[in-house]
Amino acid sequence: MNQPLYINDFGLYCILGGDKAQVLDALKNGKRGTFTTYDVAGVQRPAATIDPATLAPVPEKKFDNRVNRLSQAALVGLEKTIQKAVEKYGANRVGIFIGSCDNGSEASMAALKCFKETGAFPEGYVLDFQRADFPAQFIAERFGITGMLSVHSTACASSASAFVSARNNLYAGNCDVAIVGGVDIASLSVILGFASLEAMSDKPTNPFSANRSGLTLGDAAVFFVVTRNPDAYICAVDCESLKVIGFGESADADHITAPRADGEGAYQAMKAALEDAGLNAAQIGYVNLHGTGTELNDAMESRAVHRIFAADIGAANADVPVSSTKALTGHTLGAAGALELAFCCMTLKEGVLPAHHFDGNVDPDFPPLHLVKAGETAQNLKYCMSNSFAFGGCNVSLIVENGAV
Repeated sequence: MNQPLYINDFGLYCILGGDKAQVLDALKNGKRGTFTTYDVAGVQRPAATIDPATLAPVPEKKFDNRVNRLSQAALVGLEKTIQKAVEKYGANRVGIFIGSCDNGSEASMAALKCFKETGAFPEGYVLDFQRADFPAQFIAERFGITGMLSVHSTACASSASAFVSARNNLYAGNCDVAIVGGVDIASLSVILGFASLEAMSDKPTNPFSANRSGLTLGDAAVFFVVTRNPDAYICAVDCESLKVIGFGESADADHITAPRADGEGAYQAMKAALEDAGLNAAQIGYVNLHGTGTELNDAMESRAVHRIFAADIGAANADVPVSSTKALTGHTLGAAGALELAFCCMTLKEGVLPAHHFDGNVDPDFPPLHLVKAGETAQNLKYCMSNSFAFGGCNVSLIVENGAV
């Protein structure tokens, strides 16, 4: 389609930290963040949650909750870029496109507990905390942005879906620059929900292993500033070369939570992204897998990846390096698509492949995959793919290019 998004800047904050060099080192060497253990109905469940005490309060009191404190931490390094974008294009021409699932259930659960015990909600509590647009409204007010807001809640694909929406609206002329990304927290309500689905492991996730037993949740916030053309004035990175060029979506509509077992939906999303980018699967140099560590997801994704990178093109790219970074960061739900796209950007710029952290016992029922070992590098890496496959069969694949190669 030749409608790329040029990346002017991006910032992130997750269990690995907010400093890009520190995060890159963890990815390269397969260093897992420090997970916290929660007692869920007598079962210990790990989660990659960030200590709330390390996150600064939001100055705007009405927006001060854990989600927005996390967003604030990720936005610190983007402030100058966003301010330049508002200055150049105008506050009404900056769009905000956010992916998020759990906005404020943590605050609401605490408020309900208080109401049950005292007969009154705590001072300062408002239901706005749980509005779907709350994270986007926080960013808009923080930077004086009056342009369009779009919030996506397509489960684990939320922030990847936000990139598709940002591209569509930029090229439709509805905005000139977009802040796009995602934020989510592993709140107790979400931990309880996944535990009830029997999808959450009682030990750190072990993706693509024969011994995998479920996912591990995590906190993250990730934001990009993108435009439809290179913009040297606002750009803080090499924006003429780093760009998202492939956008692929599909819908299984097969089951409300489980993915389609044969991986057809995942395959169609990857195929659509390749076609959109005008690429052959043999040109992809690295794939960041969705890789949740659940029985069903890893099985179907292994089939879909092998099909598109080996079977379809006569094994021309059967050895493409792949990894799941969720063993290092936890599954950050609505933020996962943006977080893992950021990892792909870092991979392209530095040539360091994110390690696949697991017990080394690959499921023998899977087709062969080149799971990245710690310390692996890639020369002249030009294209990376990031997969996000969500509840309800909402599948999104994105391709990012390093045009300098």
